[in-house]
Amino acid sequence: MMKYRRFGKTNLEMPVFSCGGMRYQHKWDDVEWKEVPVEGQKNLEATIDRAVELGINHIETARGYGSSEMQLGPVLNKFRRDDIIVQTKVAPFKTAKEFLDTFNTSMDYLQLDHVDLLSLHGINNKELLDWSLQENGCLAAARWLQKEGRCKHVGFSTHATTDIILEAIESDFFDYVNLHWYFVNDLNWPAVEAASERDMGVFIISPNDKGGKLYTPPPKLTDLCSPLHPMQFNALYCLNRPQVHTLSCGASKPSDFDCHVESLEHYDNIGATINDIEECLRNEMSNVLGKDWCLNWHKGLPHYVDVPGEVNIMEILRLWTYAKSLDLVEWGKMRYNLLGQGDHWFPGEHFSKLDLDTVKNCLGSSPFADQIPEVLAEAHALMHDGAIKRLSESD
Repeated sequence: MMKYRRFGKTNLEMPVFSCGGMRYQHKWDDVEWKEVPVEGQKNLEATIDRAVELGINHIETARGYGSSEMQLGPVLNKFRRDDIIVQTKVAPFKTAKEFLDTFNTSMDYLQLDHVDLLSLHGINNKELLDWSLQENGCLAAARWLQKEGRCKHVGFSTHATTDIILEAIESDFFDYVNLHWYFVNDLNWPAVEAASERDMGVFIISPNDKGGKLYTPPPKLTDLCSPLHPMQFNALYCLNRPQVHTLSCGASKPSDFDCHVESLEHYDNIGATINDIEECLRNEMSNVLGKDWCLNWHKGLPHYVDVPGEVNIMEILRLWTYAKSLDLVEWGKMRYNLLGQGDHWFPGEHFSKLDLDTVKNCLGSSPFADQIPEVLAEAHALMHDGAIKRLSESD
């Protein structure tokens, strides 16, 4: 049976799993209806039907998800409007007019008169935050839409560094946040806490893909998480924190929900279910890398914008830490090779843009300043496979 949590100040009863809309659509570009395969549309409809049947009545999409909104439109209209929670996301623009025009396109595709949740999609750096918060900017436009009854609540999604996320949260202008936080990325916990202190809804982005490529976990991780599937452990790890309200299930087909829903048999006893598994994982990490590294690797590191060539040292070390200790190498490669390709969605460059002498000059306050240059070189050797495309740029 589905479980629900109050989604912060929105007061929405949010299912702990949400139906993310970035894996079941036909294309990452806008297309005409005639280009959508009949079987593909049937799969999308079956996926939404299965979600709602399971009690996953939060349907999340975005203008940036290609044909997702268009394909959802006729499907959503099958349901009583009050029975589903619909969220779309619109990127910040320099002007409110661009934002409003894009929102109107979303609504035309969705065939709805309002959405329950409207997110400013991808406040990933200072410029996009400034565009959002400026006088008569995107946030003001979103609040106008709210007054007009075209959206009920306004939040933001982000792939930014924690300092930018905190600045957005601490503006006190938003009702909820979509962000990354899960076992292989604890760095955003201060942002989760800050959101909770302000009674904001907290939605966890991509816990299964960016959270470790857990659809296809390596044997080592599978063994360490037994008897749970790694996706189940990660979900329960997140839901063990009351500050977290819902996790995205980026389903591509109806059966993708099954593993997640099965984990809810442990919902009333999460701590006892996961504590031993978490201890096994952390012990293995300490055995491979040393306890001191595992606890302190991220301390004293510069932001990528302060590193020559904008090499993202923090992100590289995070990827290496989990790839090296838990065999998450394929996940590490997927993320590492986006560096230099992901724009503000995955900012910074990989290690080939930086020489060892320059690295040392950036690490004065790190407790591992002497060790990190060698780790960066090892990380590059382990994970560099050449540039790859973001999912939204793939064919």
